[in-house]
Amino acid sequence: MTTTGFLPKSSELRLRDRNKNFDENFVNKELAEESEILPEGEKEKGQYREKDISSIIEYLGAGIITILAFYVRFRRIDASNIVVWDEAHFGKFGAYYIKNEFYHDVHPPLGKMLIALSEYLTGFDGSFEFDSGAPFPEGVNFKFMRQFNASFGALCAPLMVLSARNIGFSFLGSMLLGLMVALELSYIALSKFILLDSILLFFTATTFYCITKIHTLRKKQFTKKWSLWMLLLGISIGCVCSVKWVGLFITLVAGIYTATDLFVSYHDPRMSKIQYYKHWVIRVINLIIIPFMIYLFCFKIHFTILHKSGTGDASTNTLFQVNLEGNKIEMGPRDVAFGSTVSIRSHGLSPNLLHSHVQLYPFGSGQHQITGYGHSDNNNHWVINFSRGSGEDVDANGLLRGDSITLHHDSEIRLVHKNTKANLHSHDIPAHVSKNCYEVSGYGDEMVGDTKDDWIVEIVEQLHSSNSSFPKEDSTVVHPISTSFRLRHKELGCYLASTGLAYPAWGFKQAEIVCKHSWTSRDKSTWWNIEDHWNENREKAEGYVPPKSKFWADFVLINFAMASSNNALVPDQDKYDSLATKAWEWPTLHTGLRMCGWSLQNVRYYLLGSPFQTWLSTAALALAVLYFAQLTLRWKRQSLRVTSDDLCKLGIQGVLPFLAWLLHYLPFVFMGRVTYVHHYVPALYFAIIVFGFLLERCIPNRYHVRDFLYVFLFGGCIYIYILLSPLAQGMDGPAKNYKNLNWLSSWTVTF
Repeated sequence: MTTTGFLPKSSELRLRDRNKNFDENFVNKELAEESEILPEGEKEKGQYREKDISSIIEYLGAGIITILAFYVRFRRIDASNIVVWDEAHFGKFGAYYIKNEFYHDVHPPLGKMLIALSEYLTGFDGSFEFDSGAPFPEGVNFKFMRQFNASFGALCAPLMVLSARNIGFSFLGSMLLGLMVALELSYIALSKFILLDSILLFFTATTFYCITKIHTLRKKQFTKKWSLWMLLLGISIGCVCSVKWVGLFITLVAGIYTATDLFVSYHDPRMSKIQYYKHWVIRVINLIIIPFMIYLFCFKIHFTILHKSGTGDASTNTLFQVNLEGNKIEMGPRDVAFGSTVSIRSHGLSPNLLHSHVQLYPFGSGQHQITGYGHSDNNNHWVINFSRGSGEDVDANGLLRGDSITLHHDSEIRLVHKNTKANLHSHDIPAHVSKNCYEVSGYGDEMVGDTKDDWIVEIVEQLHSSNSSFPKEDSTVVHPISTSFRLRHKELGCYLASTGLAYPAWGFKQAEIVCKHSWTSRDKSTWWNIEDHWNENREKAEGYVPPKSKFWADFVLINFAMASSNNALVPDQDKYDSLATKAWEWPTLHTGLRMCGWSLQNVRYYLLGSPFQTWLSTAALALAVLYFAQLTLRWKRQSLRVTSDDLCKLGIQGVLPFLAWLLHYLPFVFMGRVTYVHHYVPALYFAIIVFGFLLERCIPNRYHVRDFLYVFLFGGCIYIYILLSPLAQGMDGPAKNYKNLNWLSSWTVTF
């Protein structure tokens, strides 16, 4: 075979001229890789020794950053022996796992289960209530609980170092970014307490680290190492989404990287269709199925541990509640009859009880409000009466005049609210939130009313007792707990339904109840069941055991309840929240947050980003936009030649971190819920990477200019931390000692 090595020099030069576009760098890179695979001679051994020394230095540097991160987070971690800020929530949620009591929260369970693990490891029995500002009792090892939580925050620093090295940053640049994470004041303050933020940031960092690791293996696809990191990325995505739904933002970042990689692979002529489809299968399994299974598994553990009745019962359906130990559901007679008093729960995405009260609708009919309310309340009690004109009735005590008749499929009924005596009523007036549905109201009384008070029972499902020896019940009769039914309005033909939406403040933000036309009997928003049942004329059945609830139904409902609770976290216009801040205040450090009581007797913590990290990274974000615009303009004018390697490097070092910051920041700009300083924690992580990108990209290294700049920045980062460290490490004593920390007039560090 003829090669350039065997050609005369003049022929070799001509051959090179004919191949002007030949990529020498690529050849050199391939040769270098071959030399690494097959080292020969003393030169190759020397290169390996040099590489080993370089690796040792890098890991030693990451180790120093890690030790520093642990030190600043563990330092004075027990200085405040009282429950600080949201420890009142998350410490209490951990205690619920210890006591096995079911609770409801706006976040998925993994982070709180990890907090519970830290409490369990200390021997905590769950008796301490974690009331805000309360001192920890003698037997509660809160120091270890906080250290457990702080460990997650500390590990984010070495993850930053390793991620920066993976995407091609210099050693000094990577160390600087790691130092910035280690000494970031907001990260330190949040890591010192029993909160979710450090756990969320840790799994956000591991997810990005896995992305960068996969990027380094992009030329070794389908190897065992590549497959392992793809699996670890899926596990990390599942974990971050199981701590807070904010984890969906870093999931989108992983999705953007994956979509770009698949796009490049699709246009790679060297890749066969079978290999390309294999890429899809691997990514679907690892990045969709596995994260979802982890998320699902976290809820399975959550439901298994919390098997006792607790504060969160109201967020679940009847079957789930009745299977909790110590539940408060009245196990009444098994056959529901006219004259029975009942509470009725929806099967919709807001599984609330049918509720009414003396307040009237301010618009529409002006009649009594009908709402959905989750908690046990005597305003949830309804008496089942005969429909208008049927000739039957109940007396003043709610007892049927004549024989007690059971409630069957197709029975016509009138539901009377026990407290207000108003009838459950509907008419062709638009509902107050869902305008395409009819309003449901409480109208009239025993004497005043019309046929629009009448509803027809339609049984849609009967569940059998978990006790196999219990007699099989009549499937045409309505039974409490086990019978699911719909209520069809006799005149309008619409069905009583829970929309999953909430009324405004005039309706106490309780769930909206409407009458809607439904074209399928499987519409769960129109399904109801009897929960509590009282009837003195009927005997209770012995040996009845309620059917078990279905995990999938419980999972869907609890996630919707979480979404509803999140949507309800909107600013109260009638109440000033001194802790709340707007999104624009975070990257500018306009103000911070007092994490505890500000009396001189307390150790005081002020949640605020470090000016060094935050202001520099914010400036870098603005400059990055200009830099990207300048590159685009030069490329359009054909004054800039861009190779695929250049694009790849630009994308992973600058574009992807910038998009990650944008995805973690913009949602809080537009969302209507109340926001606080700590919501900027994940976004700041990526803003710091963008800052590192500009340093690496725009600062020349001639005459070691960049190295000198890095040394200066190292000193600046450490100096600013030392200067402002009392904000995160705790301030005690007179306020005048800390007046120098009030850099801006909008900061509220001192009185």
